[in-house]
Amino acid sequence: MQLALIILVPLLGAFAPALRRRDPVWRLALFAGLPALLSFSLLLSLLPQVLAGEVLVYQWDWISQLGLSFALRLDGLGWLFATLITGMGTLIIAYARYYFEGKATSGRFYSLILLFMFAMLGIVLSENLLFMLVFWELTSLVSFLLIGFNWHSQGARRGARMSLVITGGGGLLLLAGLLLLGQMAGSYQLSEVLLAGERIKADPRYPVMLSLVLLGAFTKSAQFPFHLWLPHAMSAPTPVSAYLHSATMVKAGLFLMARLHPAIADTELWFNLVVPTGMLTLMVGAFVAMFMHDIKGLLAYSTISHLGLIALLLGLGTPLAVSAALFHLVCHALFKAPLFMMAGMVDQATGSRDMQRINGLWRYMPVLMVLTAVPAAAMAGLPLMSGYLSKKMLFVESLQVSYPFWTTVVPVWVTLAGLFSVAYSIRIFHNVFYNGRPLDLPIYPPRQPSRRAMAPLALLTLGCLVVGFAPALVYDKVVAMAVNAASGTLVPAYDFSALSVARWPMIMSIIAMIGGALFYLARNPLFAIHSRLPEVDAKNIFEWIVDRAIAYSQRRVYQLENGSLQRYLALILVTTVGLGGWALLRFDQWQGPIALSPVDAMSVFGASVICLAALGVVVFHHARLPALLALGVCGLFVTLAFARFSAPDLALTQLSVEVMAVVIMMLALSFLPQRSPHESSLPRWTRDLTVAGIAGIGVGGLAYAVLTRPVDSISDFFLANAVPGGGGTNVVNVILVDFRGFDTLGEITVLGIAAVAVYAFTRDLHLKERVAQIADEHWVADPHPVILSMVARLVLPIALLVSAYIFLRGHNMPGGGFIAGLITAAALTLQYMAGGLVWAQERMLTQFRPLIGGGILLAGVTGMGAWVFGYPFLTSTFGYFSLPLVGKFELASALLFDLGVYATVVGSTLLILANLGKLMTVAGPGKEIG
Repeated sequence: MQLALIILVPLLGAFAPALRRRDPVWRLALFAGLPALLSFSLLLSLLPQVLAGEVLVYQWDWISQLGLSFALRLDGLGWLFATLITGMGTLIIAYARYYFEGKATSGRFYSLILLFMFAMLGIVLSENLLFMLVFWELTSLVSFLLIGFNWHSQGARRGARMSLVITGGGGLLLLAGLLLLGQMAGSYQLSEVLLAGERIKADPRYPVMLSLVLLGAFTKSAQFPFHLWLPHAMSAPTPVSAYLHSATMVKAGLFLMARLHPAIADTELWFNLVVPTGMLTLMVGAFVAMFMHDIKGLLAYSTISHLGLIALLLGLGTPLAVSAALFHLVCHALFKAPLFMMAGMVDQATGSRDMQRINGLWRYMPVLMVLTAVPAAAMAGLPLMSGYLSKKMLFVESLQVSYPFWTTVVPVWVTLAGLFSVAYSIRIFHNVFYNGRPLDLPIYPPRQPSRRAMAPLALLTLGCLVVGFAPALVYDKVVAMAVNAASGTLVPAYDFSALSVARWPMIMSIIAMIGGALFYLARNPLFAIHSRLPEVDAKNIFEWIVDRAIAYSQRRVYQLENGSLQRYLALILVTTVGLGGWALLRFDQWQGPIALSPVDAMSVFGASVICLAALGVVVFHHARLPALLALGVCGLFVTLAFARFSAPDLALTQLSVEVMAVVIMMLALSFLPQRSPHESSLPRWTRDLTVAGIAGIGVGGLAYAVLTRPVDSISDFFLANAVPGGGGTNVVNVILVDFRGFDTLGEITVLGIAAVAVYAFTRDLHLKERVAQIADEHWVADPHPVILSMVARLVLPIALLVSAYIFLRGHNMPGGGFIAGLITAAALTLQYMAGGLVWAQERMLTQFRPLIGGGILLAGVTGMGAWVFGYPFLTSTFGYFSLPLVGKFELASALLFDLGVYATVVGSTLLILANLGKLMTVAGPGKEIG
């Protein structure tokens, strides 16, 4: 249960800032910080168990047949990432308390940051791959809102859109990859997937699966060439950038690579895909960072470089490469977050982030200078710093590569990238705090940042020093257990003492430090050369590609969708007949071993009427009223067919639906011309007749082939289990409210949404007064005939009584909530027709929208009630009771669910009818209905 709380506490905590967004910033920060701190504390309490090698799993089965279960897993790797997410999140929330001082948007920020924390915790603690993917997509959606936080800025909107398209597209590829992986492993549970590594790698689908999974990871973790979204996410507020770049969003892809490492890694294909991508990302990010003048821009590209470094280590396949990767991941979080915090403080103090203008701030912010020096030195990899150790670990592992060609290329490449990292680290410190005096700052003299605001930065700076001075302690207590989980085996302890005596890593480190210092000293001529290069705006290129893709898609779509319903139907029918005909032509004979039922005169008569009525719809389709009446005849005789072949439930439903459908269609069609022009030419008539004839023959042939062959149907299961499993003898109703209750819940939800949509569309719709199209044509002779009014009032109580009877007996006899709801709706509709809109509405005891919402809520709450007793959602129960005079009777929880269906059907039907009928008033919409 503790695992569930770790995830759910931030989710629940996200509501407090949203509901109390007008509170002072300090109070909102307290509301947001407590859930993050509580999750962090829960993780710390589980550390002894994780250190002991335990894998904690919490599982709640949902649809076990499909491999879907809400399952959480906490091992060393999950603990490391979850601790970074919650711990760093707590510090970011504390920092944001001062960053958002005086801003009205702080409540929205805190809600979104906690929601993002919930999504990231879901990724790193998921035991089920499919649920991990749900959280994966949620991070893309919430990051879109965070990056576009300042929605009034065009740059923020464009950056958010780019991030959503790239990471969302990668999520679709990851979906395909994880589905393949689950099929190859035989399960979507991580515990089983991680044990199936040999089988997965031997599967012929392994190359496709690996490519899809890596593409999903690369897009999320900004690997080349998908790195472009990350620098353009800098339009987000600085606390967002600090959180996304240090511990969350961009680390998700790396986590996935580490999590699935035992199952899909350490193959030649893995090496060939991951190592070149990591190397390119490492170099591109390091080189471009040096030439960025915006502080956050430099930090963004440096993040890209370090993400490439970690990906490179995960791909090398050397014995301790995973150890180096995860150790550097911790180091990167510790030094990158305080540097982003510094960027936010400088921005607020000076009004600018341009390092060409920001100089000499040591005079105004000496404490901030000291606190920046340590993480900047760690990022550069200077001695005694955490980054120095992780960089030397990279150099050591690069020398262990055994693949030909790469044995020389990788060490040289990482040394050169290390040189650039030294250069941009020196630059961000020297240009901001030294390098002369400030130039044309919007705020001068710079404001002194609050000492309290620097507390989170100081804690992280202290963390950099702790890791630098006691690496073995941090590795043994934090990183080693994550390495064991990511490797799938027990990895020997890392010997940090050997780093200080390793000859070649020492030489590579010295080259990187001296070369980086020289590169920085030569920055001015290099900047001059760089400024003469053509400027490339990734956002413009990205949007150009998106616009061209959309334009191409629209041209192709418009070639198919030209507005002709006949064309759409023709394409659907031709495709269906083609596929079905291809299957039928493979049969030696269409007739199966089972004889058809004998034909009787009544069946022939009914079928003939249906055919003639259908033909009448085609012949009279230009005259809407005769066509609608012919269509109603089709429906009524289909109802008789259901009754003839022993389907009374379907017959009752069809009859009720037919009555309401005809009324609704008459209302809707009354706003259109009563006659439509003849537009079809002879060739089109010929085409349509040919397609319809072939489709009819094909459907008839398919029906004949199916009806004359034995069918292994699931109906036997429902017939056998209706009484013992659902407590009802009416199998159809038991299926709807018990066996397939989830489908029914979805259907009434859709019905309610459709009704509310009609209400919204017609709410403020004004129509001109309609006039007769012909001189002697009138809409109605008497709007409310006396006979109809009197009959309607007599029919209403009888109809309601019948409706109640149909509802109550539905579990054992033909009937149920859906049919009863339609009968009630038909009776009330008759009141509208007889008495008029105003007369009927004044006598209604309830509004329709609350009735819809109440019905859906009642159905959902009935389903959730099963959880209280430890059963799956929508599991029903029943029992038999006796009362004096009444005798023995049955009560089933499905009755409440059916009541929800009843309320939703009545509310939805009447909401649609009343709002369409409202438009028929000459005076306009009139009183709002619903």
